[in-house]
Amino acid sequence: MKRLLLALFCFLSFSTFANEPTATTAEATDTEEFNPGEMILHHIGDSHEWHWFSLGNDHYTTYLPVIAFRPGHGLSTFSSHQLAEGKVYDGLKLEHEHLVSEDGSKVYDFSITKNVMSLMLSAALLLLVFTAVARGYAKRGTGAPRGIQSFFEPIIIFVRDEVAKKSIGPKYERYMPYLLTVFFFIWFNNLMGLMPGGANLTGNIAVTLTLALITLLITLFSSNKNYWHHIFATPGVPKALLPIMIPVELIGIVVKPFSLMVRLFANITAGHIVTLSFISLIFIFRNIGVAPVSLAFGLFINVLELLVAILQAYIFTLLTAMYIGGAVEEHHDADYQMGGGDGAEPAHAH
Repeated sequence: MKRLLLALFCFLSFSTFANEPTATTAEATDTEEFNPGEMILHHIGDSHEWHWFSLGNDHYTTYLPVIAFRPGHGLSTFSSHQLAEGKVYDGLKLEHEHLVSEDGSKVYDFSITKNVMSLMLSAALLLLVFTAVARGYAKRGTGAPRGIQSFFEPIIIFVRDEVAKKSIGPKYERYMPYLLTVFFFIWFNNLMGLMPGGANLTGNIAVTLTLALITLLITLFSSNKNYWHHIFATPGVPKALLPIMIPVELIGIVVKPFSLMVRLFANITAGHIVTLSFISLIFIFRNIGVAPVSLAFGLFINVLELLVAILQAYIFTLLTAMYIGGAVEEHHDADYQMGGGDGAEPAHAH
């Protein structure tokens, strides 16, 4: 198992460089002047095709299904190969990876893009891995774990004991499926984004927005009277300040998931941008002497991204558990118990 983990670590560390310089070389030779901004945006953005790598003028690409609906034209389904290199097919074309109609009519794009395909692959991988883990528990029961079960069990126990129990309290069990799902979903996709040709799924703000909205809905539907009492009648706050405090508390409900969305999106995207920026220096200066320095810094950032991958999954899960914990926390009268008009401090202050 140790050898397997070491091999996986080395593979993920060097994976980005196995793909990016080749792609940038192709772009640099196809154009008179290398455009780092265009190259970086191309690699971190979504697309209707999955480009793996290039060898000279040969591009190895998987073309994905295009599914588009236009009022008055109906449903169109075809391969994205029909739109490659600026082609027009069935009145549709791609402009900066956005599907548009030649006649300017509205287009509803339901295509299986690179990010959507990556989402499907990660879901299949999660099902495959944790089905194997579940079989291990069904077979060995409380016995010593083996194989893949022994790798994931400490992580699952950590999420349960250090995140769910401490943040949510006695009601933690009902939220464990979501917390484990969101933790491993983010972690797996962060790692897949570091692999050769990998999609930047968790660096897509639509994905992080969806995760944050799910957290918000679970928090609101789990909330009790005490949660809303703290918002509309905050204990210890003079009634004269409530018109100010209530809007602030209501804004805080929205700001919390917003911060979850932006934090994950920004950290993952920033890591890819910094790594690609260092590699771009080689083609900007067109000097082989710059290559060792650029690759060294790029490799350092890429290895650091392995830590960021699990750290961001942990932070998102921890904050989610804390928000849920605040919503389900029971009211304790002693917390705000005041002495009979003698100005005593709240009991929890001691």
